[in-house]
Amino acid sequence: MTPTKDLTQLIIEGIHERKGRGVTVIDFSDIESAAASCFVIAEGTSATHTQAIADSVYEYLLDKAGVKPYNLDCPGNGDWVILDYGSVWVHIFLPETRRRYNLEELWSDAPSTNVPDLD
Repeated sequence: MTPTKDLTQLIIEGIHERKGRGVTVIDFSDIESAAASCFVIAEGTSATHTQAIADSVYEYLLDKAGVKPYNLDCPGNGDWVILDYGSVWVHIFLPETRRRYNLEELWSDAPSTNVPDLD
């Protein structure tokens, strides 16, 4: 399996391939009770865009690392898409849904890094 750090970088590149924005990485490596080593959170501008970003991440990781997610879920009509890569979970939101669930605040005890948008 690809190490978490390398997997995270590939995920970020896949997000940027489809112009995903607002990328934040939350590091859970020091939190025993966390379900994953990290979350990568991003947002799209529409339900179609969030799905396109998720598709890009899926295809990018398959092409670059031969890795498929364990699960892919879209619990809310494209306003939130989740890809589970085991040690890394990818959450792609619409902006208003991201604000509502506020994962960054929920996991504020974990260090987080904001990744600059590609403009």
